[in-house]
Amino acid sequence: MELLSLRQIRQAASDTPIAAAVHVQVERAQLKPTKSGSEFLELKLTDATDHVVLRVWGDAPAFAQARALGAGAFIEVQGDWATSTYGLEPRQWSLRGLEAEERMALLGGPEDLRVKQARDYANIVGLIDGLTDPRLRGLGRLFLEEHGERFRRTGAAREYHHARRGGLVEHVAQMMRAAVALARVYPDINVDLLVSGVLFHDCGKLWENCYEREGFTMPYSEHGELMGHIPLGIELVNRLWRRLLEVDPSAAAPEAMPPAESVRLHLLHLIGAHHGEHQFGSPVLPRTPEAILLHHVDNIDAKLEMLAETYATAPLLAPQVFERRRPMPGNPVRPLPGYAGPAEAGAAEES
Repeated sequence: MELLSLRQIRQAASDTPIAAAVHVQVERAQLKPTKSGSEFLELKLTDATDHVVLRVWGDAPAFAQARALGAGAFIEVQGDWATSTYGLEPRQWSLRGLEAEERMALLGGPEDLRVKQARDYANIVGLIDGLTDPRLRGLGRLFLEEHGERFRRTGAAREYHHARRGGLVEHVAQMMRAAVALARVYPDINVDLLVSGVLFHDCGKLWENCYEREGFTMPYSEHGELMGHIPLGIELVNRLWRRLLEVDPSAAAPEAMPPAESVRLHLLHLIGAHHGEHQFGSPVLPRTPEAILLHHVDNIDAKLEMLAETYATAPLLAPQVFERRRPMPGNPVRPLPGYAGPAEAGAAEES
């Protein structure tokens, strides 16, 4: 039986039932009463792409096996998947526990996602290594050395965009590429500062939106709830900055370079201003070209990711019109494909 992700199964089963297996983690296992007074088990199953609620009735052959499962268990469910009034669910299904190698592969996500996130992380490392300012280059390297593992399993958000393991890496890498491209159009932009600001703008989410080391659950934390990711990011950069200067005191005032204190303050401003408005959580509004550019690049990438998710998962309300996905302002419409032109179209047909 073909092994698919939950998203692949959901997309395929929207039209017709599909026989498939899926590897998932049990996020929640809850015993509930039926209207008749008997019991059924509700399992919330999650992988890197989606989640589904599986209801196991008391007379099901696998009820005892499923009841023994606890939150965090890794299992394979195989059966005939279909969409019903309860949503996506399997019929004539069976389950088994996953082996260690299968668990690690599941946590890494589908192969295409693993490849993309590895490429994005390498892109981030390369851009940081290419910074001209040795203070910002050293700060970025220190962050990746100390917190790279946690960074690679943090989501960019809980719900709206890049809300998956490693989503923050994807978001930061795409923002860096966009920021560098825009900086070519606006040559007075301090590229070193801008790229560093992109790296650190959401670094506080490592304590607000981080997934468990071996799971798809994003637990809440006291730090994240009491502080939020902007103050946490400012605190982290200050701590790393102090350590950087302790290792190399001469970095505080290199010849013919902006003073270290000015560099630190401008970087902190990028973190503090990246939401753009007080009502959205920024303690200060953007006051520099780099801060304005970073805020808009952040917003652009988040919005385009929301649209991509909508096109991939939302039901159609009408031809070309998808159901609204919050916080988008209205029902998204399928984008207009580009025109290749006669020469390009002909070449494509010949190949």
